[in-house]
Amino acid sequence: MVASFVATAGQLLMPGLAALCRDWQVLQALIICPFLPMLLYWSIFPESLRWLMATHQFASAKKLILRFTQKNRMNPESDIKGVMPELEKELSRRPKKVCIVKVVGTRNLWKNIVVLCVNSLTGFGIHHCFARSMVGHEVKAPLLENFYADYYTAAGIALASCLAVCPAVRLLGRRGGLLLFVILTALASLLQLGLLNLIGKYSQHPDSGMSDSVKDKFSITFSIVGMFASHAVGSLSVFFCAEITPTVIRCGGLGLVLASAGFGMLTAPIIELHNQKGYFLHHIIFACCTLICIICLLLLPESRDQNLPESIPDGEHYTRQPLLPPRRGEQPLLLTNAELKDYSGLHDVAAAGDGLPDRATANGGRPM
Repeated sequence: MVASFVATAGQLLMPGLAALCRDWQVLQALIICPFLPMLLYWSIFPESLRWLMATHQFASAKKLILRFTQKNRMNPESDIKGVMPELEKELSRRPKKVCIVKVVGTRNLWKNIVVLCVNSLTGFGIHHCFARSMVGHEVKAPLLENFYADYYTAAGIALASCLAVCPAVRLLGRRGGLLLFVILTALASLLQLGLLNLIGKYSQHPDSGMSDSVKDKFSITFSIVGMFASHAVGSLSVFFCAEITPTVIRCGGLGLVLASAGFGMLTAPIIELHNQKGYFLHHIIFACCTLICIICLLLLPESRDQNLPESIPDGEHYTRQPLLPPRRGEQPLLLTNAELKDYSGLHDVAAAGDGLPDRATANGGRPM
């Protein structure tokens, strides 16, 4: 979520950098320069300790823990939980790295990743459709003024979307928040495709009382709502994937979702290169994808207030919970491991039931 705010800040600063550089080659070089220090990322930042432990790289994990204790000026002997002795017992085990391809053999995990990939592709893909609908009516305005107004409007909508996602996922949960924004995207898309065409037909009749300005106002409203919701869908899909993907393949799962988001953004210049040909079909395809996403989102688990899965079996046991919390006294459909009751005394109850009177059961009732 912090990365979304940083990306939005870069989007707001981009016109200022372009005005200072004056030349697109200088601007391109200025954008690339911050990436060069990132080549030193592997030597400055430590490896993820959580990933090292999950992949059984205990020797590297031990070095990293000792490095942390030295930097924090802690005494290595004050190990209250006894982590280091347990870690030294496992140093002889071989590392067990897991490839993202292992997801293919799972039962639930691959479905979750595919659903989030489709969500990110749809969110970032349909975002351009709403952006084109918002700027399409301002053909009479000067190009320069129109560009800055539309650019900063889109950046402001993205910033408002990032601000709205944080409380939404805290109040409604990850799955509930994502479902809300997908429904808003689908409604804005369907109303823009259907209602605006209906208004356009009625505006052709002189007695209808509708003009093109009414259609433009509706188009702007639906476009703003659609851009707001679709940006939230794309960013929240990435955030959701980071929580439900196990630690051993979390980078691979995030890579697939981000690649799908990039593919969705690549559809924007394709429409521009073809002079807007096929734009209406482009919007219809993504609108149909949003309807499919609404149904598929119900298959995802809820990750709020849950432990992050470490291994692939942990991710498989990350089962789906009901969308609405169960009522008081209502038996939940799916129980977690912590909620499972101990039925080890069933044998004793059955043995005691042998001494009950005839036609009486172990719970004191009588059969019908």
